[in-house]
This record gives sequence, C-alpha cells and structure tokens, in this order.
Amino acid sequence: MWRIAVRAERAASCLMAAVTTLALFAASPVVADEVVPRRARVGEASWYGAELAFRRTADGGLFNPDGLTGAHRSLPLGSRVRVTNLRNGRSVLVTITDRGPYRKHREIDVSYGAARVLGFADRGVERVLIEPL
Repeated sequence: MWRIAVRAERAASCLMAAVTTLALFAASPVVADEVVPRRARVGEASWYGAELAFRRTADGGLFNPDGLTGAHRSLPLGSRVRVTNLRNGRSVLVTITDRGPYRKHREIDVSYGAARVLGFADRGVERVLIEPL
C-alpha cells in the first residue's frame, strides 16, 4: 500500500513541476517571428547604384540608387540600421531592403545615396560601424 502512496506522491510532484514549467513559459511567450536585437558590428561596406536602378529588391520594392537603403545577409528586411564611416565619422540611417552583399568580407551594401552621405562614393569600399536600431 505504501508503494502506491509513494508513486502517487511522485506523480503529483512531477505533475506540479510540469505545470510550473508550463506556467513560466506561458508568462513569457516566444514568438517565432520575434526579432532578437543584434549587436553592432564593424566591417567593410560597399555601394551599388545605377546598374541596379528600379529593379525589384528582396522586400518587393524598386531600388532607388539615391535612396538611403542597404542590403544585408541576415538583418530582417525593413529594419533600420545606423551606418557610420569610421574614417570620417559621418553616419546615416539606412533601411534594409535587399539581401547581400555577395562578396566575401563585406558586411553591408548601401545605396549610392547613402555612400554619398557617408563620404565614400568615390572610393567604393569603406570600413564602417553597423548598429541595428
């Protein structure tokens, strides 16, 4: 008889632990599409312009070379990032509208308009700080 009581007690404590665990997870739901903030990164930036003008971007819009947009491999489309040129300290807010860059060792591609604001349109590639907002 005492074995049945011990088993019942163990079953009750296991059930209580399961209910407590479920209550904790229910209190802080995790959404599959939730965006986890990323840390700032330093890397190489390049720009792209007229050769891709008015082509469709990954977000479905048309690329405007004079806009303040960018392409990143993993940041969510539509997210905003502050890009700062480490050579001259200039920064610009860029909206991620496309995927890329497709060259190794490049962290972000920005539009020609953003490259002009950052002051590296004449050089093509620059070392930048990328801060997701």
